[in-house]
Amino acid sequence: MSTMEERGTEDYTEDGTVDLKGRPVLRSSTGKWKACYFIVGYEVFERMAYYGIASNLVIYLTDKLHEGTVTSSNNVTNWIGTVWMTPLLGAYIADTYLGRYRTFIIASAVYLTGMVLLTLAVSLPNLRPPSCGQLKQEQDNCHKRASTFQISIFYTALYIIAIGTGGTKPNISTMGADQFDDFDPKEKFRKLSFFNWWMFSIFLGTLFSNTFLVYIQDNVGWTVGYALPTLGLAVSIVVFVLGSRYYRHKPVSVSPLVRMARVVVAAVRKWRVVVPVDPKELHESSLEEYSRCGGFRVDHSPSLRILDKAAVKTGADSPWTLCTVTQVEQTKQMVKMIPILASTFIPSTMIAQTHTLFIKQGTTLERGIGPHFQIPPACLTAFVTIFMLLTLVLHDRFFVPFLRKYTNNPRGITLLQRMGIGFALHVIIMTSACFAERRRLCVARENGVFKKGETVPLSIFILLPQFALMGVADNFAEVAKIEFFYDQAPEGMKSLGTAYYTTSFGVGYFLSSFLLSTVAEVTKRNGRGWILDNLNKSRLDYYYAFYAVLSFVNFLFFIFVAKMFDYNTEKKGAETELQLKEEVSDKSSMHN
Repeated sequence: MSTMEERGTEDYTEDGTVDLKGRPVLRSSTGKWKACYFIVGYEVFERMAYYGIASNLVIYLTDKLHEGTVTSSNNVTNWIGTVWMTPLLGAYIADTYLGRYRTFIIASAVYLTGMVLLTLAVSLPNLRPPSCGQLKQEQDNCHKRASTFQISIFYTALYIIAIGTGGTKPNISTMGADQFDDFDPKEKFRKLSFFNWWMFSIFLGTLFSNTFLVYIQDNVGWTVGYALPTLGLAVSIVVFVLGSRYYRHKPVSVSPLVRMARVVVAAVRKWRVVVPVDPKELHESSLEEYSRCGGFRVDHSPSLRILDKAAVKTGADSPWTLCTVTQVEQTKQMVKMIPILASTFIPSTMIAQTHTLFIKQGTTLERGIGPHFQIPPACLTAFVTIFMLLTLVLHDRFFVPFLRKYTNNPRGITLLQRMGIGFALHVIIMTSACFAERRRLCVARENGVFKKGETVPLSIFILLPQFALMGVADNFAEVAKIEFFYDQAPEGMKSLGTAYYTTSFGVGYFLSSFLLSTVAEVTKRNGRGWILDNLNKSRLDYYYAFYAVLSFVNFLFFIFVAKMFDYNTEKKGAETELQLKEEVSDKSSMHN
């Protein structure tokens, strides 16, 4: 009878995942790629929707709202920065109150509302700004301006979208990774390639936006150009909901931020307490307790010993005065990633340039292919996507299997090594951008092109290397970044690890706004400004050279913190550990 019961429970997941009603789920009928197909399908359409707005936003702000170079660029980066920062709140709500699935569904509704309002803001006569004509010269010399009400509606819609993405971004990728049970060797191996194909889906949707949608916006109209992304988002939500019966869910628990705060507060309260030499004297729950809730027990480590004070027994047993060794170690694992997180801020500002200044450069160059076709400047971002997709496939199919033979690392190289390659490429990218801009300015001078709106007789494809190299860099830096923060986050704090990833972008985009405003203001005050509304009189080459130096200094900082970082040891579930303990006990009894 007991044997039959054991066989009946063998197919249940061992990582504590449940269905929406809190019941254990069968391994055979849920999760794995069966569930991830819907999640990845959602991401393709959602990225199409998001980048359908983000990729060409700087052009809309310039041509329709008549904002200057610095203002339009900063409004784009501030909005995208908000999009990447709100996931901190979304992760907290998901972990503490609603769970990832319900938080995602509610946030998707908010997201769709913002997209609908944005589409109306560029479509309805009373909401859209007055037309200045289609010619570039007409738009540059236009004195018609959008009303305060119209501008308010437009930006309100943008920031409703930012709030909605706060609930979708941190939960969708984490939920995808949750579909693979770490206790099953086959599923754990399949998860290694999940983030590669996750990024593939992102850039597939992005490619469609950066080509087809951008062309529609520039040549057909903003109404159709924004209505299609809105429709794409609606389709993505439907795709996600269709896969609901296959999803595995992690139960709601105390927020990782709260758990970390408890450890820090307990350690501060007991800062005079001496930590015992033997870690076994520190407070820890039994294996049976962890096994009962499907959790993980983390062994003591010698790093950040000051936090061990939180687990020292002093008589008080409040959650804010006494924590388990596992809680302390989980906090240590999140804290030790902070230097790596800090080293990703400058690289994130590099990505911001592809949405702002790189596109603004393209508006000044010859964009014709043949007598009738004009390349929209934002279409150049498609090359980021194309080269990202190419290098991603080459990396996953050839680079990793080749290196795996020599390194015995399932990923070929470590995540930090992969990230470092991307950061090194950022130095080359900004150097390339500097030389391309110097060439553009040289041709402008030779042909007497100095006025705002005048076209420099130079092909837009001179900018191709900086966009293409950014795609190659993303394959290394961005894929490694999301996988690193998820992989190195302890069990139960995976959503916070994903929030680290989004925070990297958020801070990076806000930092980009700060640097652009500061450099523009300082250089203008001390002579000829580097960043003016008239790019033909600006010195973007100096600004890009400044970024190349900044990237190199940051790369050196990254090498330093990466060498100091210790990867987490392989974790074991409490149930597995308990079984091993019982087996050893049984063998000892037999010998006795």
